[in-house]
Amino acid sequence: MSGKQHLPTAILVDVEGTTSSISYVYEVLFPYARANLGSFLRSKWQAAEVVKACSLMAQDAGAINLSEWLSAERDAEHQREKVALEALRLMASDAKVTGLKELQGLIWKEGYEAGQLKSHVFPDVPPAFEAWHKDGIDIRIYSSGSVQAQKLFFGNTEYGDLTYALSGFYDTTCGAKREPGSYINIAKDMQREPGDILFLSDAKAELDAAETAGMRTLLVVRPGNAAIENPGHEPVNSFAEIGG
Repeated sequence: MSGKQHLPTAILVDVEGTTSSISYVYEVLFPYARANLGSFLRSKWQAAEVVKACSLMAQDAGAINLSEWLSAERDAEHQREKVALEALRLMASDAKVTGLKELQGLIWKEGYEAGQLKSHVFPDVPPAFEAWHKDGIDIRIYSSGSVQAQKLFFGNTEYGDLTYALSGFYDTTCGAKREPGSYINIAKDMQREPGDILFLSDAKAELDAAETAGMRTLLVVRPGNAAIENPGHEPVNSFAEIGG
């Protein structure tokens, strides 16, 4: 980047490959969810938040509701097995679906609360969040992970709790990340014009969608991210390059 640019009044931030390494998600969070899936479902099967997550998975699978989806299973053990197999299948394909993300978030919550998980963020992220927050900038997160998972992620980082700087969280319930309409929905919720919002992401398709919706964009380049030819968006290698 040829120099720091003037900051907007609001910044919308992607997570994976932007604030945090892609490897943390695939090498730590996903394996933790897979390893603890069965025991979690056995211990929390009747919990309201688990029923909600499984109901969303049923809808994602094309069923009317959870009862219909599990109606062919003869007992709770087989019902849990069906849910677990579907969750594992979705994780294997890296599916960005709401029900799976809700269930993963619940499993990660136990890991964070037990001190078994600490989220990775790049070292330039905490000071940038602090500076932007002090400048009165509205910082929000948009990720395919559930809102609950996002709050857990930023509340339990290697640098401590960063949620103090964040005023909002968005997930796929507001729309897919590659659809311009999702960014229009977010701007409306933020009660701002899209042009007043800067979107930071490592994904060209997401940046294209945000730009189509009228947002400003920057491509965040991080170690481990796939190279992008002709990205069409100005690149930055650190949040320290943004603002000033």
